[in-house]
Amino acid sequence: MRAPDPRAFISLFRDRRPESLAAFGCDALWEHHSWAAKSMDCFTEHIPLHNIRGDLAGRLAATLKNSLKGRAVIPSAHAPPARPKTCGSLKRQAGREDLSMPIKIPDTLPARETLIKEGVAILSETDAIRQDIRPLQIGLLNLMPNKIRTETQFARLIGASPLQVELTLVRMGGHTSKNTSEDHLISFYQTTDEIAHRKFDGFIITGAPVELLDFEEVTYWDELARVFEWTRTNVHSSFNICWGAMAAAWHFHRLPKYTLEQKAFGVFRHRNLAPASPYLSGFSDDFAIPVSRWTEMRRGDILARPCLNLLMDCDETGPCLFAESEGNRLYMFNHIEYDSHSLKEEYDRDVAAGKPIHIPPFYFPDNDPTQTPLNRWRSHAHLLFGNWINQVYQTTPYTLDEIGTARTTAP
Repeated sequence: MRAPDPRAFISLFRDRRPESLAAFGCDALWEHHSWAAKSMDCFTEHIPLHNIRGDLAGRLAATLKNSLKGRAVIPSAHAPPARPKTCGSLKRQAGREDLSMPIKIPDTLPARETLIKEGVAILSETDAIRQDIRPLQIGLLNLMPNKIRTETQFARLIGASPLQVELTLVRMGGHTSKNTSEDHLISFYQTTDEIAHRKFDGFIITGAPVELLDFEEVTYWDELARVFEWTRTNVHSSFNICWGAMAAAWHFHRLPKYTLEQKAFGVFRHRNLAPASPYLSGFSDDFAIPVSRWTEMRRGDILARPCLNLLMDCDETGPCLFAESEGNRLYMFNHIEYDSHSLKEEYDRDVAAGKPIHIPPFYFPDNDPTQTPLNRWRSHAHLLFGNWINQVYQTTPYTLDEIGTARTTAP
């Protein structure tokens, strides 16, 4: 039998019932097309899903094939009522291993070359325009001094997702960066004012080297507080990291931070406190995460607030990750996004400056700083960000304008 043309197959969907895609999730289309059952086996048998580069074709084929297994076709007269529309319901992916959805970043961003060498799928701006899909909109508010290093770390984790993501780099408009060139900032970053009119499926706020200051003493605190308020209406899910997480926890819940007598510095074992959480799907019972901070937030303060769910904890360094379902927010106090050499560079810098610093435990082989450090957290970093992006995808509205008006919370 000659393999059918996938373009003709998709045109049948569009020509016969174009309203179906808009009114129902793709995984419900089988209920409206009794003829699809006969076509499906022929279609998927001769055309491997990974060869179907028309995104809609691939998604419909994979989803319909999965939906039709073991199910009788219901005539269209008995079609169920329309479901709420989310990115997950309209673009469900069955057979994710066959669909590689890359991250879209500017063609000349310095991180691009590094990510390509590491095998991260990168989508050019030209190719992105041709794809018939709404990519997830993820913003990164970069508060770290070394912005190029930080944007690469997060792009690496976001780009490993099987979904297409468009990453927007954001900076504080009222703060002058001393460690990143103005040319780089102008070329690749937008200020918080410049993105104020936009809506995002996900938004990441990084740490910053200001943790020993009271929150209100930080020069850009007023602007950051406005960003936190803006996320209520313009962001579906926020992921706050290290000092950014402490600042968000203070802003939304008045959780205090405490100064440590000695810097929490090294790679430490953490416990999985909520294996059923979708954010920790696939996580081990315990795992290693890099820690580098002078302050902490305490377990008792978090547990005293019923709206917060503590997910990761460490006996040596305290709480690591908690979730807030009402606002779809995650708070991560440690640096799971770090490169293999990030702690080494911090250690070498402090040693060269004559600052008191101990060798980070469980990092260098035999605790010897002359040896190449081992990365024991990479897989769990990818897993955590993949789980977060999946939750965003499953719950965010399909139409960006609906974000903040009818919030769908993650479990």
